[in-house]
Amino acid sequence: MSKDELYGVSSEGLAISPLDGRYSNIGRRFALYFSEYGLVKHRVWVEVNWLIFMLENLEGSSVLDAFPKERIPEILNIYESFSGESFARVKEIEATTNHDVKAVEYYIDEELKALGMDELVSYVHIGCTSEDITNIAYAKILKSALQEVWIPEAEKLISNLENLAMRYADTSMLAHTHGQPATPTTVGKEFAVYVHRLRKALNYVKSIEPLAKFNGATGNYAAMSIAFPNVNWPKFNRRFVEEKLGLTFNPVTTQIENHDYMCHIFDAIRSFNNIVNDLDKDMWLYISMEYFILKVVKGEVGSSTMPHKVNPIKFENGESNVDMSNAIFMALANKLPVSRMQRDLSDSSSQRNIGIAFGYSLQAINQTISGMGRVRVNTEKISEDLNGNWEVLAEPIQTMLRKYGIPNAYEQLKELTRGKKMSKEDIHSFIKSLDVLSSEDRNILLNLTPESYIGYACQIAEETAQAK
Repeated sequence: MSKDELYGVSSEGLAISPLDGRYSNIGRRFALYFSEYGLVKHRVWVEVNWLIFMLENLEGSSVLDAFPKERIPEILNIYESFSGESFARVKEIEATTNHDVKAVEYYIDEELKALGMDELVSYVHIGCTSEDITNIAYAKILKSALQEVWIPEAEKLISNLENLAMRYADTSMLAHTHGQPATPTTVGKEFAVYVHRLRKALNYVKSIEPLAKFNGATGNYAAMSIAFPNVNWPKFNRRFVEEKLGLTFNPVTTQIENHDYMCHIFDAIRSFNNIVNDLDKDMWLYISMEYFILKVVKGEVGSSTMPHKVNPIKFENGESNVDMSNAIFMALANKLPVSRMQRDLSDSSSQRNIGIAFGYSLQAINQTISGMGRVRVNTEKISEDLNGNWEVLAEPIQTMLRKYGIPNAYEQLKELTRGKKMSKEDIHSFIKSLDVLSSEDRNILLNLTPESYIGYACQIAEETAQAK
């Protein structure tokens, strides 16, 4: 395709990743974090703050001591005013250096010179290896992307399910195990199961602290210990990471932060994703059974040839995007903890795909939320199935007989019901034939229906939905 053929086509139309095209509304939510621009800007954030931290705390430097501290806000503004034009200049420098972090350093050098702060140039990136800057940038990116984008969306899904669990806590529904009619439950209780699972998975994601290393070329503070032998560098750098940057310090590393915490985050999100996937598939099945009905959206089409179709596409989309997210997260979790000796560069290319995995996960969550908003419970169909499966009461009847010490209670009900469709009259006839029962227990069984045989389902649903 020639350049002329590209004219007039939007960047979204030419995107080869759906996160930049079809799902660009999701991709844009992560753009300021995981894009190349986001990474470069966060690297500038680290370099600028390191220079400021030394100006404020490092003793024994005649250069830093002489610098007027009231001008520090001007240095911080190098980061705060970072723009598309700034990014373009960094990439222009990188075209010469062929080193992305060195390009950031040289960009800051230029900015300092423009401010008349030439004397500070030698302190930009001092004592650092490129991984000191990059690993902190990623730690900040991950922490911010989780807290500001991914976690709020995950919490929104859980909140929606909490509302459904409460609303349908007492709506009886035939359960299915192995795809076969089983002991009834309630619609709300089944949503409560997902509330409970997703909460636990989300809490695990929240519990993992991004780590940051800042200890020089091979993790031993060697260069700075020579230049400034009177400074306790492990303590000094820990203060920089934790007090200045608000991250958690990793004190023992090679040249790279070993990425173990990243793998824990990725695996935790994969677990959350898998629960979303389970929910999507269950909703798909319940819709196919007509326990849920999809709302018709005016103007939408379900098939290019079958006009009647209303498809569960939101749940199918969620399922597909979970698969994509998990595949990338798994690849990253397998790759990132492995580095030859003190470091190799393969982690650099791999980490540039983190945002894609986050994007697909967010798309799955978003689509599931949208799908849940498009369904309504079909109480007529649910009631029909409950009333058409009286054989599910074989369980409470045989349990009641066990209470009376009847050794073959299970076998009696198996003979009566296994593989058969039982009517209300069939069940009641058998109950009335059980002379061993007290009149009270017989009446309990006779008053029992598939709809009322739900145990503590309603209570479980309500308590789970209200728990935080």
